[in-house]
Amino acid sequence: MSQVPAPSASLARRLGVFDAVVIGLGSMIGAGVFAAFAPAAEAAGAGLLIGLLLAAVVAYCNATSSARLAALYPQSGGTYVYGKQRLGDFWGYQAGWGFVVGKTASCAAMALTFASYAAPGHVRLVAVAAVVGLTAVNYLGVQKSAWLTRVIVALTLLTLAAVVVASLAGGQASSEHLSPFPGAGVHGILQAAGLLFFAFAGYARIATLGEEVRDPARTIPRAIPIALAITLGVYATVAVAALLAAGPTGLAATTAPLREAVQAGRLQQLAPAVQAGAAIAALGSLLALILGVSRTTLAMARDRHLPGVLAAVHPRYGVPHRAELAVAAVVIVLVATIDLREAIGFSSFAVLSYYAIANASALTLTRAEHAPPRVIPALGLLGCIFLAFSLPLTSILIGVGVLALGAALWWARSIST
Repeated sequence: MSQVPAPSASLARRLGVFDAVVIGLGSMIGAGVFAAFAPAAEAAGAGLLIGLLLAAVVAYCNATSSARLAALYPQSGGTYVYGKQRLGDFWGYQAGWGFVVGKTASCAAMALTFASYAAPGHVRLVAVAAVVGLTAVNYLGVQKSAWLTRVIVALTLLTLAAVVVASLAGGQASSEHLSPFPGAGVHGILQAAGLLFFAFAGYARIATLGEEVRDPARTIPRAIPIALAITLGVYATVAVAALLAAGPTGLAATTAPLREAVQAGRLQQLAPAVQAGAAIAALGSLLALILGVSRTTLAMARDRHLPGVLAAVHPRYGVPHRAELAVAAVVIVLVATIDLREAIGFSSFAVLSYYAIANASALTLTRAEHAPPRVIPALGLLGCIFLAFSLPLTSILIGVGVLALGAALWWARSIST
């Protein structure tokens, strides 16, 4: 199979390995680490540590498959492009549909998460303001987005370091909080893994920026595993510290589990800093999400799966400005109407479906195309399917319904052309 030719209106290649890693970290080390441990602890108790490991294994398989495909097809769109080239137009379309719809819901969820921490009394208004502000940053060019993400990642890591110190040195840490271990059955652990996977999924942002990185064949395969390894180390450290400090019951009983872990000990004066850090982290996730969704929208618009007007690239800033504005408009509507928990659950299902198609695409690579060992995409494909259908029933039903709607739209378009 041949490589994708460069589109006539190409985006500017400005990002190196460091910037790509930072964008990946900004996508993964975000609001998820401040929120996902609560529902994961409710589903699996102390077994969330096993769920975290399972999520990391699936994420590694997905990252490896995505990296090999992104190096071969360094064009904006991620699995939308890979599925189209390797499996056919329908599967590429389904990947793009799932990504755009699911991640647009994630944008709304992150905006609401940010506002819930930053201004609890004015959640929806502040969430809309965050969407407008970050869209303006993205509109002015991807280098400015990478710079802001770098600052947010640094502040988030400092906040998480404070959580670990307060949890372990606050006098409340005890190994008894891990008993009984794992504390849940197989289904609970798989559900925890599916929920925690939501927080790992940001490495796709690197692949969707394939048209904006320098030397993508070298940069993308290096940046994705580096960002994933750093994220896993951070999450594992924070998870162990939080469990030792507050126990699974304490984490499950709150929507702010890391603040709960800090408040359980004598260093509870650090709790406001954790709250501020969570708001900053959510802002970083929202910034990267808008960036990634707009690039997939651009790719689908180029192929007329979405309105062609969205395929425009700004002549000065070199960004898909119309796609960014359209994504922001939809997110603002969702912010005004969406339920946060349902948005996160549906987004998890859609993202796992997206990566299932990525792994299926990687299974078609040949040795000459630097295919990964076949066990990696095969394990990733099975892992995505199992985790997706271990999520809460409402998330599964909404996810299946939205993917079926996408298939129906594809069919209707095929009939009309």
